[in-house]
Amino acid sequence: MRHLDADRVAFPAALVAPLAITGALVPFRDSVPNTSVALVLVVIVVAVAALGNRLAGALAAIWAAVWFNFFFTRPYERFTITRPADVQIALLLLVVGLAVSQLAARARRLRVVAITDADYLARIHDTATLAQSAKAPGTVVDHVTAQLTEVLHLRGCRFEYGTLIGHPPRLEQDGSVTWGRKRWDADHLGLPDTEVELRTFGNGRFYGRFMLDPTPGTIPPLQARLVAVTLADQAGSALDTAASDAGA
Repeated sequence: MRHLDADRVAFPAALVAPLAITGALVPFRDSVPNTSVALVLVVIVVAVAALGNRLAGALAAIWAAVWFNFFFTRPYERFTITRPADVQIALLLLVVGLAVSQLAARARRLRVVAITDADYLARIHDTATLAQSAKAPGTVVDHVTAQLTEVLHLRGCRFEYGTLIGHPPRLEQDGSVTWGRKRWDADHLGLPDTEVELRTFGNGRFYGRFMLDPTPGTIPPLQARLVAVTLADQAGSALDTAASDAGA
């Protein structure tokens, strides 16, 4: 019942919040960079998805992109964009908003709050930008490997392509950690003191896994683990795009 009540609030919020936020920021558009406005809107999208569900998050992402276009791209207050840089920001806002809304919706059952840390959002934004522009998916994989090392404070990280071997602990899509059939208490114990796999999918197809080498004594928070999952998804999307182009 509480989820149904939250959904009733989330859908109106998906329609109203992006308009309210962009409208409130209009007086500052000459002094606030468009990238900062986009990051604020991503936070709103995640909050709506965390409150409601994937559909509410997707709706918020679409409206965020629409009102960003209307209020913050030239010519102002028209649904047109003339500058290539603004086109890129608007598209990235939509892509990142949709991606993190999926993440927040999956995590709602764990009562996960919205990802509001500017560093986390910047990492997701930068990785999405690279995934859109990189000609070789290996570039994205290498970038994500470095990002995972920093976000989770790892001793090391590597990527394995192809078939799964062994049954190491796994960082799941909802940020939890499982080891065999049991859940590992990552919130209090950190990651297990052995390699942990983070599987990578693109369009539902398995492409490989990041093997995480945790630093003993560190406890990556749930937000960091969820950001790690999102970064791995970006790598999966790049690998899937490359595979589709090769098969075309």
